[in-house]
Amino acid sequence: MSEKIHPTAVIAPSAKIGADVEIGAYCVVGPDVTLMDGVKLHNHASIDGNTILGAGTEVWPFAAVGGKTQDLKYRGGKPGLKVGENTVIREFATLSCATADGDWTVVGDKCLLMAYTHVAHDCRVGNRVIMSNCATLAGHVVVEDDAIVGGMSGAHQFCRIGRMAMVGGLTKVAKDIPPYMIAEGTPAKVYGPNRVGLERHGFPPETRDALRKAYKFVYRTTDTLAKALEKVEAELPQLPEIVHFAAFIRASERGIVR
Repeated sequence: MSEKIHPTAVIAPSAKIGADVEIGAYCVVGPDVTLMDGVKLHNHASIDGNTILGAGTEVWPFAAVGGKTQDLKYRGGKPGLKVGENTVIREFATLSCATADGDWTVVGDKCLLMAYTHVAHDCRVGNRVIMSNCATLAGHVVVEDDAIVGGMSGAHQFCRIGRMAMVGGLTKVAKDIPPYMIAEGTPAKVYGPNRVGLERHGFPPETRDALRKAYKFVYRTTDTLAKALEKVEAELPQLPEIVHFAAFIRASERGIVR
């Protein structure tokens, strides 16, 4: 056995283990698990189900990754979980496989899922997403790239959190949060663009100004949402971020946080 795999680890013979994988004491790796090159499992981590962990991903003690969905509609088959490269999954986090045979729960690259976070069945979590301690996503939630979900906040089934949105701690997300916005509260309210996040990601003043105006068109108005989006598309420069902002809102099925 490799010196990087502790002798107390329990690894199913059919599990696929890549190069330079480290598996700590008392870890459990199930028969349908694939660990790509450079994955690191700290002691007592549990990886089960039809689960793929991307290269360089790190799982900390007592996390339960790839467990059977908690969805009561589960009828068997081989749904799975895919986690991208260089993602960090901290202590006691839980990530569930999808519900239907052949479907996947997906977490992207370079995410940080802090302690006690939960990603439920069929979620789609983008790249570089941060979920703070005890943040939870119900089934089928979509979180786009670079979003931050604050501690002890929860997202209702089928909600979407847009790119680079910032969700404050203790927030109840019951409708979609548009990209580039800050939302907080129970229920959530949108308070404006994520100015600090946009600056830190190097967005130019033109983009930041356009998003500020887009926010005002949608949130500081008596217009209908349809009329507000018409103004966004007619009166603002159609930068990629503005196009995404409007398209995200138009695609909303649950409605957006207003």
